[in-house]
Amino acid sequence: MKSRQPTDLKLRCTILDAEGNVKTISGQFKKSDLCTEHRLNPRDLRKIDSRVPNLVPTILVRKEAILVNVLHIRALVKADTVVLFDTYGSADSRLHSVFLYLLEHNLKAKGNGSPYEFRALESILLSVLSALESEMYYIRRLIGGLLAELEDDIDRDKFKTLLHYSRKLSSFQNRAKLVQASLDEVLEQDEDLAAMYLTDKRNGHPRALQDHEEVEVLLESFSKQVEEIVNEADNMEINIQSTQEIVELILDSNRNALLALDLKVSILTMGIGVGTLVAGLFGMNLKSHMEDHEFAFYVMSGLSIAIVVVLCWRGLHVLTKIRKVSLSSNGRKKPTQRQR
Repeated sequence: MKSRQPTDLKLRCTILDAEGNVKTISGQFKKSDLCTEHRLNPRDLRKIDSRVPNLVPTILVRKEAILVNVLHIRALVKADTVVLFDTYGSADSRLHSVFLYLLEHNLKAKGNGSPYEFRALESILLSVLSALESEMYYIRRLIGGLLAELEDDIDRDKFKTLLHYSRKLSSFQNRAKLVQASLDEVLEQDEDLAAMYLTDKRNGHPRALQDHEEVEVLLESFSKQVEEIVNEADNMEINIQSTQEIVELILDSNRNALLALDLKVSILTMGIGVGTLVAGLFGMNLKSHMEDHEFAFYVMSGLSIAIVVVLCWRGLHVLTKIRKVSLSSNGRKKPTQRQR
């Protein structure tokens, strides 16, 4: 086994101070130093370490900090500091840059009267919501265009593409629902909501258990917006399922039409075969005393044609009767017996 490298015990962080200025960009810090400085447990850092597989969004409230691990953001929020943990292997640097700019702007804007930690938390949730909306717009455009094409032309390749998009939509639904669940989980805990007032706690004025209206309104507003995205994704999934069911009905109808055509051909072949059987019987070199009759040829020809017509008509009539769907017979109510 390979020995554990010292770099494995370090995390890359970007730190913003109380004024909203970037103090350190992508600096490397030991986990032990971070735990000591911010009074955290080592297991808390595992939630925000991007090298540890953790797909479930979480918002954890501690004595002096709020730990956020939602989608592309892993952050530690304090009353006067924000620590952003760099996501290893992230390919979307533009999203991180936009979020960092928004965070700096909101932390410097002190005119709205919100505490430092709430401004940071709002910036984080805005970035998460923006990421969900962008992905929802991209998926909506892909699936909407493909469904419109399927209405005009049913193609095998388009069905494969729809299956791929459906899987992508299911993955997005799962992540959006997990984000909503993480917000709802915090909203259900009065103790955590009251503990999120870090500035008041640092100033020696901790909030009462039921005094958390400001942060509750903040989280509820974002929870409702995420819920709207989840509902839109659910409706899109219903549209995909409806389209698939309609296409399956069309294919079943075409398949039934082909089977009916095959049966019609078989009925016609059977009728013609019986007619040729009659002609074949009289065409044998056997004496039936009818070969010298003046009208025997016309009589047997008419009889053969009549047999073909009758058999074909009867067979097609039975086939039509079988294929006909009678709703009136199924929906007719049985007469109820009179009570004695």
